[in-house]
Amino acid sequence: MKNKTRANGVTSRAARSRVNGATPGATATRRRKNANHERKETRLGPLSDYLGYALRRAQLAVFEDFFETYADLNLRPTQFGLLIVIDQNPGLKQAEASAALGIQTPNFVALVDELERRGLAQRLPAVNDRRSHALYLTKAGEALLKRVQVRQAEHEARLAARLGKTGRAQLLNLLAKLAKRD
Repeated sequence: MKNKTRANGVTSRAARSRVNGATPGATATRRRKNANHERKETRLGPLSDYLGYALRRAQLAVFEDFFETYADLNLRPTQFGLLIVIDQNPGLKQAEASAALGIQTPNFVALVDELERRGLAQRLPAVNDRRSHALYLTKAGEALLKRVQVRQAEHEARLAARLGKTGRAQLLNLLAKLAKRD
Protein backbone atom coordinates (compact mmCIF):
# COMPACT_ATOMS: atom_id res chain seq x y z
CA MET A 1 0.00 0.00 0.00
CA LYS A 2 1.34 3.45 -0.88
CA ASN A 3 1.77 6.07 1.85
CA LYS A 4 0.00 9.35 1.29
CA THR A 5 2.75 11.93 1.19
CA ARG A 6 1.89 15.57 1.68
CA ALA A 7 3.33 18.35 -0.47
CA ASN A 8 5.93 19.03 2.24
CA GLY A 9 7.18 15.42 2.00
CA VAL A 10 5.69 14.29 5.32
CA THR A 11 3.71 11.07 5.36
CA SER A 12 0.28 11.43 6.95
CA ARG A 13 -0.44 9.81 10.31
CA ALA A 14 -3.32 7.80 8.80
CA ALA A 15 -1.02 6.43 6.08
CA ARG A 16 1.64 5.49 8.64
CA SER A 17 -1.03 3.77 10.77
CA ARG A 18 -2.24 1.66 7.82
CA VAL A 19 1.32 0.61 7.02
CA ASN A 20 1.80 -0.46 10.63
CA GLY A 21 -1.39 -2.54 10.52
CA ALA A 22 -3.63 -0.13 12.44
CA THR A 23 -6.88 1.25 11.16
CA PRO A 24 -7.18 5.00 10.61
CA GLY A 25 -8.29 6.71 13.78
CA ALA A 26 -7.17 3.87 16.06
CA THR A 27 -4.36 5.96 17.46
CA ALA A 28 -6.70 8.86 18.14
CA THR A 29 -9.18 6.50 19.84
CA ARG A 30 -6.39 5.13 22.02
CA ARG A 31 -5.40 8.67 22.96
CA ARG A 32 -8.97 9.57 23.87
CA LYS A 33 -9.27 6.50 26.07
CA ASN A 34 -6.05 7.41 27.86
CA ALA A 35 -7.21 11.00 28.29
CA ASN A 36 -10.35 9.76 30.09
CA HIS A 37 -8.28 8.11 32.79
CA GLU A 38 -7.61 10.34 35.75
CA ARG A 39 -4.10 11.67 35.70
CA LYS A 40 -2.13 11.57 38.85
CA GLU A 41 -1.11 14.94 40.19
CA THR A 42 2.57 15.51 39.61
CA ARG A 43 4.39 15.76 42.91
CA LEU A 44 6.66 18.77 43.13
CA GLY A 45 8.35 17.72 46.35
CA PRO A 46 10.03 20.61 48.09
CA LEU A 47 9.80 22.91 45.02
CA SER A 48 6.61 24.51 46.34
CA ASP A 49 8.47 25.64 49.45
CA TYR A 50 11.34 27.30 47.55
CA LEU A 51 11.10 31.07 47.24
CA GLY A 52 12.74 31.09 43.83
CA TYR A 53 10.28 28.57 42.45
CA ALA A 54 7.29 30.42 43.92
CA LEU A 55 8.57 33.71 42.50
CA ARG A 56 9.04 32.17 39.07
CA ARG A 57 5.51 30.73 39.08
CA ALA A 58 4.12 34.11 40.13
CA GLN A 59 6.17 35.81 37.41
CA LEU A 60 4.72 33.46 34.81
CA ALA A 61 1.17 34.30 35.94
CA VAL A 62 1.90 38.04 35.85
CA PHE A 63 3.55 37.82 32.43
CA GLU A 64 0.65 35.81 31.03
CA ASP A 65 -1.73 38.63 31.96
CA PHE A 66 0.79 41.22 30.71
CA PHE A 67 1.08 39.59 27.28
CA GLU A 68 -2.71 39.32 26.96
CA THR A 69 -3.05 42.98 27.96
CA TYR A 70 -0.53 44.26 25.41
CA ALA A 71 -0.80 41.62 22.66
CA ASP A 72 -1.98 44.05 19.98
CA LEU A 73 0.83 46.51 20.84
CA ASN A 74 3.61 43.93 20.50
CA LEU A 75 5.13 45.10 23.78
CA ARG A 76 7.35 43.04 26.05
CA PRO A 77 7.84 43.72 29.79
CA THR A 78 11.43 44.92 29.30
CA GLN A 79 10.33 47.34 26.58
CA PHE A 80 7.56 48.62 28.84
CA GLY A 81 10.02 49.15 31.69
CA LEU A 82 12.48 51.01 29.50
CA LEU A 83 9.77 53.29 28.08
CA ILE A 84 8.80 54.24 31.65
CA VAL A 85 12.42 54.89 32.67
CA ILE A 86 13.12 57.02 29.60
CA ASP A 87 9.90 58.96 30.16
CA GLN A 88 10.83 59.65 33.79
CA ASN A 89 14.48 60.47 32.95
CA PRO A 90 14.75 62.10 29.51
CA GLY A 91 18.38 62.22 28.42
CA LEU A 92 19.44 59.36 30.70
CA LYS A 93 22.60 57.68 29.43
CA GLN A 94 22.23 54.15 28.11
CA ALA A 95 24.61 52.76 30.73
CA GLU A 96 22.58 54.36 33.54
CA ALA A 97 19.29 53.07 32.18
CA SER A 98 20.77 49.60 31.74
CA ALA A 99 22.05 49.57 35.33
CA ALA A 100 18.76 50.90 36.72
CA LEU A 101 16.81 48.09 35.06
CA GLY A 102 19.41 45.41 35.76
CA ILE A 103 19.84 44.53 32.10
CA GLN A 104 23.22 43.46 30.74
CA THR A 105 24.74 45.82 28.19
CA PRO A 106 24.56 43.52 25.11
CA ASN A 107 20.88 42.77 25.81
CA PHE A 108 20.19 46.42 26.51
CA VAL A 109 21.68 47.57 23.19
CA ALA A 110 19.38 45.16 21.33
CA LEU A 111 16.43 46.44 23.39
CA VAL A 112 17.14 50.07 22.48
CA ASP A 113 17.74 49.08 18.84
CA GLU A 114 14.24 47.56 18.75
CA LEU A 115 12.61 50.65 20.28
CA GLU A 116 14.46 52.84 17.78
CA ARG A 117 13.45 50.59 14.89
CA ARG A 118 9.82 50.96 15.97
CA GLY A 119 10.22 54.75 16.19
CA LEU A 120 9.48 54.83 19.94
CA ALA A 121 12.82 56.03 21.29
CA GLN A 122 15.94 57.69 20.02
CA ARG A 123 19.59 57.89 20.98
CA LEU A 124 21.30 61.24 20.86
CA PRO A 125 24.83 62.16 21.90
CA ALA A 126 24.92 62.86 25.64
CA VAL A 127 25.36 66.54 26.52
CA ASN A 128 28.49 66.23 28.65
CA ASP A 129 29.94 63.09 27.07
CA ARG A 130 29.73 62.73 23.30
CA ARG A 131 30.97 59.11 23.57
CA SER A 132 27.77 58.19 25.43
CA HIS A 133 24.24 58.09 24.15
CA ALA A 134 21.30 59.71 25.90
CA LEU A 135 17.83 58.22 25.53
CA TYR A 136 14.64 60.09 24.66
CA LEU A 137 11.13 59.06 23.75
CA THR A 138 9.87 60.11 20.35
CA LYS A 139 6.37 61.56 19.92
CA ALA A 140 5.23 58.07 18.90
CA GLY A 141 6.85 56.66 22.05
CA GLU A 142 5.09 59.22 24.23
CA ALA A 143 1.75 58.45 22.58
CA LEU A 144 2.22 54.71 23.00
CA LEU A 145 3.20 55.15 26.64
CA LYS A 146 -0.03 57.05 27.34
CA ARG A 147 -2.05 54.17 25.89
CA VAL A 148 0.04 51.64 27.77
CA GLN A 149 -0.40 53.38 31.12
CA VAL A 150 -4.19 53.11 30.88
CA ARG A 151 -3.91 49.39 30.23
CA GLN A 152 -1.26 49.05 32.93
CA ALA A 153 -3.73 50.37 35.49
CA GLU A 154 -6.19 47.65 34.42
CA HIS A 155 -3.47 44.96 34.46
CA GLU A 156 -2.32 46.07 37.92
CA ALA A 157 -5.91 46.09 39.21
CA ARG A 158 -6.45 42.49 38.05
CA LEU A 159 -3.30 41.38 39.85
CA ALA A 160 -4.07 43.38 42.99
CA ALA A 161 -7.56 41.87 43.13
CA ARG A 162 -5.98 38.45 43.63
CA LEU A 163 -4.04 39.72 46.65
CA GLY A 164 -6.33 42.33 48.18
CA LYS A 165 -5.16 45.85 49.01
CA THR A 166 -3.20 44.83 52.10
CA GLY A 167 -1.72 41.77 50.38
CA ARG A 168 -0.46 43.89 47.47
CA ALA A 169 1.34 46.31 49.79
CA GLN A 170 2.82 43.43 51.79
CA LEU A 171 4.03 41.66 48.66
CA LEU A 172 5.70 44.81 47.30
CA ASN A 173 7.42 45.34 50.64
CA LEU A 174 8.65 41.73 50.81
CA LEU A 175 9.85 41.76 47.21
CA ALA A 176 11.77 44.99 47.86
CA LYS A 177 13.50 43.27 50.78
CA LEU A 178 14.46 40.32 48.58
CA ALA A 179 15.77 42.60 45.83
CA LYS A 180 17.86 44.70 48.22
CA ARG A 181 21.52 43.79 48.25
CA ASP A 182 23.56 44.55 51.32
